[in-house]
Amino acid sequence: MSDVPREESRPMQPAGESEKAEARVAAGSGKARVRAVAPWVRTRLRAAPGAAAGLALLVFVTALLAAALPRVVDAYETEGLRHGVRTAPAHLSQVEVTVPLEQGATISPETLRELQEDLRGLIPPPLLTDPGQTAHGIRTMVLIPGLDPWLPRPSNVAPEFVLASPSDLSDHSTLLQGRMPAGSPTRPEAAVTARTAEILKIKPGSVVHVPGITPEPVAVTVTGIVEPREPERPYWAVEPLLRTPVLATKPDPTQIIYFWQAALLVSPQAGSALASTTGSPEAYWRFPPVSGHLTAADAGPLAASVDSLSGGPALAKIHELTGPTVRVATDLGTVLGTHDATGAAIAPVVAVAVFGVGAVGAVVVAMTGGLLLFRRDSELTLLRARGASLPGIGLRLLGETSAVAVPAAALGLVAAVALVRGPDTPGAPALTGSAPLLPSVLGAALVALVTALVLPVRAVLRHRAPRLHGAREDLVDARPSRRRTVVELTLLVLAAGAIASLRLRGTADAGDHLVSAAPVFVGVIAALVLVRFQPLPLRLLARQARRMRGVVGPLAIARAGRSPAGGVLPLLALVLSLTTAAFGGSVLAGVTDARDRASLLVTGADARVEAAAESGIPAGLTEAVRGAKGVREAQSVQIEYGVALPSPVTTAPPMNAPLVAVDPAAYAGLARRTDNGAFPAGLLASTGKGGREAALDTARVLPAIASPAVAARLGDQPQRIDSDAGGFRVRVVAVRDSTPGVRGENFLVVNASDITLQRPTAVLVSGDVDGPALRKAVASKSRDAEVTLSAEARAAYVDSPLQSGAEGLYAAAIGAGAAYAVAAVLLSLMQSGPERATLLSRLRTMGLTRRQGRRLLGLEALPPAVFAALGGALAGWATVPLLAPGVDLRRLALATAEGGAALTGTPLRADPWSLMLPAVAVVLLTGVAAGVQAWWTGRRSSVKELRAGDAR
Repeated sequence: MSDVPREESRPMQPAGESEKAEARVAAGSGKARVRAVAPWVRTRLRAAPGAAAGLALLVFVTALLAAALPRVVDAYETEGLRHGVRTAPAHLSQVEVTVPLEQGATISPETLRELQEDLRGLIPPPLLTDPGQTAHGIRTMVLIPGLDPWLPRPSNVAPEFVLASPSDLSDHSTLLQGRMPAGSPTRPEAAVTARTAEILKIKPGSVVHVPGITPEPVAVTVTGIVEPREPERPYWAVEPLLRTPVLATKPDPTQIIYFWQAALLVSPQAGSALASTTGSPEAYWRFPPVSGHLTAADAGPLAASVDSLSGGPALAKIHELTGPTVRVATDLGTVLGTHDATGAAIAPVVAVAVFGVGAVGAVVVAMTGGLLLFRRDSELTLLRARGASLPGIGLRLLGETSAVAVPAAALGLVAAVALVRGPDTPGAPALTGSAPLLPSVLGAALVALVTALVLPVRAVLRHRAPRLHGAREDLVDARPSRRRTVVELTLLVLAAGAIASLRLRGTADAGDHLVSAAPVFVGVIAALVLVRFQPLPLRLLARQARRMRGVVGPLAIARAGRSPAGGVLPLLALVLSLTTAAFGGSVLAGVTDARDRASLLVTGADARVEAAAESGIPAGLTEAVRGAKGVREAQSVQIEYGVALPSPVTTAPPMNAPLVAVDPAAYAGLARRTDNGAFPAGLLASTGKGGREAALDTARVLPAIASPAVAARLGDQPQRIDSDAGGFRVRVVAVRDSTPGVRGENFLVVNASDITLQRPTAVLVSGDVDGPALRKAVASKSRDAEVTLSAEARAAYVDSPLQSGAEGLYAAAIGAGAAYAVAAVLLSLMQSGPERATLLSRLRTMGLTRRQGRRLLGLEALPPAVFAALGGALAGWATVPLLAPGVDLRRLALATAEGGAALTGTPLRADPWSLMLPAVAVVLLTGVAAGVQAWWTGRRSSVKELRAGDAR
């Protein structure tokens, strides 16, 4: 059905004569002037309600995407900032203010609390602190020994204590035995945690003596045993020694010396007693930050606040309050720097997807304007022939499109604000949420502006000179103009410059939009080249089709060759969407591969069971693991960390590395399957000398595989190794960058049958491992063995909303590009729909069957779709290697998760599925849409399409 409104038959009149005649009639009759002609916009919208509704739907969806984009980005950047501050280790994110105390100094708990509130007021916003987790008090900076002989003494060394008087201890712990400490500076009392009491054999009433500044030691009476509440919160997490003792070691050239380190929680009232010890006391105030109020816009001001505390105006005010010896320490700047680095690495990669889908959307909007113009071309030609001016036509068309585009864009903006709220933020507007509204308004307004202008601009350009009706615009006969050649060459230069810039500088400059638009330029050039060369294969096919039997094939190819030369927009939309899908699919595939690779580097296999080096894995554990569900192979290895490495150079600094003793055949197979330092098993052939009987044969030489640094350290000659596994000499026979047994950069791998003391410490498991079943099997043999699954390690890499948000946005961009590709196919078929219906009706009068008609329309639509699919796949395939040197997906895939450092880079590679599936889908979609169109056309009557005098 034509969108042109029907006109009554009446004599042609010059422009303006009708209105003058009506005015004269109205004046003569003595009545008020009445408009006899309905308003243009209302008439046009009523005449073509379907076209107006379709345009409104397209504008609504496009405005929704444009308005939602900045809100989505702001939401995941806000969540990323909060997550970074919230999950940072407490000792890094806190702001700690300390003042050294002189020996014998006294300071009351009330003074410390008053100073705490004064200091909190000096912390500049938007850095806010958590009052419930804030702590202050006095502590010893130096560990001091416990002098009592009844205290446990591993290696006959006295335990060492930290004495601290944390505030509000009763609010953050539960009293298990005794009473909470009180005391005074002369008779200090303290509490200990349940774990400390258990290990150090402390009971309520015990007295611990520590050295004092006088010959008389300071006696601290333990009055109670407490259990920490929320030990993961900053109050306890800043200094874990306060709640849990540590078995520490002291360096000794002959043996390992162990001793305990623990804490005594002195009451605040007796805090000044710490100034009488030899532990170098200091007053401290700890302010853990909160993140619930932060937004993405606060990242810069928050960094400025940290800088001010570290060496700016805030630090100067703190000096005025507490004195010149005060020290302010925080590593929150490092946390913010990591967040900024991750965001800076992710933003350019995401911008590529945004530019791609934005370009496809713009082309589809232009196609919609072209469809509306095509349906009204005869009407506008007639108006120009009757004397209508170009400004008049343009303004009327602008009014039509504005009446549809502006309300639809406004609804899209409202929907985006309602759907994308962002994280809850105190004080944020209830209607718009925490995300800024201006970028969304600008995005929706841009969509409305482009949509409103595309039809009038194209109409004015097309009808700037009177046109003849019925002129052919065949694709085969079209000749590119000089202007088009200049435009194509300009785009080629821009694309080449963007690609060269990206390859040379990478994506470090997030503000360089030319670099982010490089894939779009590649797609544009590919589309223009296809349009240039598409007539050549069509001509060849047309010549070959002349020899075919039947009429459908030759006629379909001839019809494909007569497609309008303006069909560059559908081709451009499909090529851009396919290029964006190929590039985006390759990005997501690269992210998946990087996470899989990093998880294997961490675990060494699909699962890993590791026990303490002192005890090793118990007997029967390996067999129990082999019997677990999903386990295909389990091999035991012996790992000894910290083995000292000799050097032929006597002045070389000390160096150590893990020693890995393996079964060569099984271990070589694992390394080959995981592509993790593969080697031939024969390199670690046994010397035939091993076990306890070879303990005295320290001159035997074991072949070894080493990391580059260890190989450089040992040199080419055999070197003596002294370890818990025995004494022997090793010769490096191969160098590998990594190995499944350990995750570090340095290692030394030998044959387990050649070492002296064989005590496996880990089991490397391969197969589709069932986690609960494996843990149950391990628990049946050992309570201390640790189980790590590769799948669990992989899940830990998505540890930031920046990663998950950017990845989701990329997937949504690919989906939006695919939806626009579908719209482009449908718009292309709708533009040629009336002409195809007329052709089919005429051919049916000549004997063409319905089945042949459907085949004709389907085959006619396939050549452009095939060209677009091939062009999009080739453009995507070319884009990935062109841009790969400048794109590093490591931050997007791994961020700062453990194991990411082992990957030197995450190169971008073309994903075959991302190249082929969208291309095949485009061809199938076009064929199905053309078949449905042919079926629907065949059901309709042919009377309307065969009207006499119709020029279609």
